Amino acid sequence: MTALHTNPLFARLADAERILVAGAGGGFDVYSGLPVALSLLHQGKEVHLANLSFSHLAGLPLEDWVAPDLAAVTPLTAPHQAYFPERTLAQWLETHGYPSTVHAFPQTGVQPLRDAYRALVDLHRIDAIVLVDGGTDILMRGDEAGLGTPEEDMTSLAALAALDDVPERLVVSVGFGVDAYHGVSHALVLENIAALERDGAYLGAFSIPRATREGALYLDAVAHAQDHTPERPSIVNGSIAAAVRGSFGDVRFTARTHGSELFVNPLMSLCFAFDLPGLAARCLYLDRIEDTHLIRQVHSRIAEFREELVTTRPARRIPH
Repeated sequence: MTALHTNPLFARLADAERILVAGAGGGFDVYSGLPVALSLLHQGKEVHLANLSFSHLAGLPLEDWVAPDLAAVTPLTAPHQAYFPERTLAQWLETHGYPSTVHAFPQTGVQPLRDAYRALVDLHRIDAIVLVDGGTDILMRGDEAGLGTPEEDMTSLAALAALDDVPERLVVSVGFGVDAYHGVSHALVLENIAALERDGAYLGAFSIPRATREGALYLDAVAHAQDHTPERPSIVNGSIAAAVRGSFGDVRFTARTHGSELFVNPLMSLCFAFDLPGLAARCLYLDRIEDTHLIRQVHSRIAEFREELVTTRPARRIPH
């Protein structure tokens, strides 16, 4: 039990020396973990970054592959590719004097992704993993009216749930509210968090203040990514960054949100932290995707599970 003035997430990581912060859901998810990663770096920890990638990794040369399904991306990787969040982050890290390798996993099923994680853990002797979801998809059990886009998040969760020899495995969800665009009921998200609290798997929440060193650097990294990926900027991190800056309501920062109404608010800058095995234990279909090798198998297994559900928990509105 920790004291009230102690952050439970960082208390769990206090004895860890080599920590992996990984994006769960692809795209720019690893950026959502930057505030935590930077805080750990500033505490003197050895921190490594990784991301389940939507980039075109298949075209990378052989020397960029550390192990099967595990690429090491540097500031100079694949300069011809316009969309490459891992390389863009590596360039930002180098500019600011931080270790500038970002590992990338291609979209696969659970088994290959677990093997890739195992290779990365062994390579750097990782003793703690923080899996980060930009959004709340990873908190859905599977019986909700809408799951958002859970395939990549749950593949990552399942892959790490079996790495029992890593002393600390944690999950951070940041960007509360952004998945409403994909049909997630955030009243049900709150209900799930309450259940995780009863299970002892919820570690509390903390904000990303822009007045902190990590908050200011996060805003700079997101702005850098938007400048370098103007055609496909991150809606999730753009929303989180807007919330960190104190923006509110229907904030416009990219044409990608044209035709939809955003609700940027302070809750988007909260990091909700969880015990990874405890969160995995509450997912109703994680066992069904366990033996998958392809991401399309994950998609079909989730679809089959959903078809078998007799009822789903209906979407609810937060009443205040």
